[in-house]
Amino acid sequence: METNNNMSMKEWAVCDRPSYKMKEHGTEAMTNAELLSIIIGNGTSKENALTIARKTLYSFGNNLNDLGKATIDELKEIDGIGDFTACRLMAAIELGKRRQLESAKVCSDVNSATAVYNIMHPQMMDLDHEEAHVLLLNQNFKLIKQVRLSQGGITETAVDIRIIMKNALLNNATVIVLVHNHPSNNVMPSKEDDKLTANVKKACDTMRIYFSDHVIITDGNYYSYRERGRI
Repeated sequence: METNNNMSMKEWAVCDRPSYKMKEHGTEAMTNAELLSIIIGNGTSKENALTIARKTLYSFGNNLNDLGKATIDELKEIDGIGDFTACRLMAAIELGKRRQLESAKVCSDVNSATAVYNIMHPQMMDLDHEEAHVLLLNQNFKLIKQVRLSQGGITETAVDIRIIMKNALLNNATVIVLVHNHPSNNVMPSKEDDKLTANVKKACDTMRIYFSDHVIITDGNYYSYRERGRI
């Protein structure tokens, strides 16, 4: 059926509606625009939800990863998306991130840079500023606790090594992993990153804590000091 942008989806033949397609054929059979239209819900007097969904995807290069980085204000710039719809979209995006994070934490063995990346990437991939975290582990590389150490600007964030050591001792951690992100998406460490790594290594050696790795996270890649033989 050829559908009109002005025609409400309630006026469409039942078999043409995204909700019908989902019930009959499953979510796997649906396009990104059709899935998005269900989240959007009602359209406007000018355009139906599917048309608005298509415009939304187009605004972000038809790239779901870029859409996932959108802010509420950016979504509201699209005709047909107001405060409530923008909030619904942001909620759906956040739920997707949290599911990804929980899936990564099901296996809490943090014995590789890849495992660190899988845990931290969902939390860091859309940040527009640097954050530093420490993962506190037991001797079997099981995750005890994750602690955010600091958050800063676009190019750097300050890390107090005393806070790292304090948290490790209070939580009986014998292994730690330092993690921070690069919003620039440049995965290579800076001179400041190298200096921080060396200082954390000295502190850990003094406290007889194993410094497993310092991992830099970008959207789609990571840098591991351990894998590069630099710890």
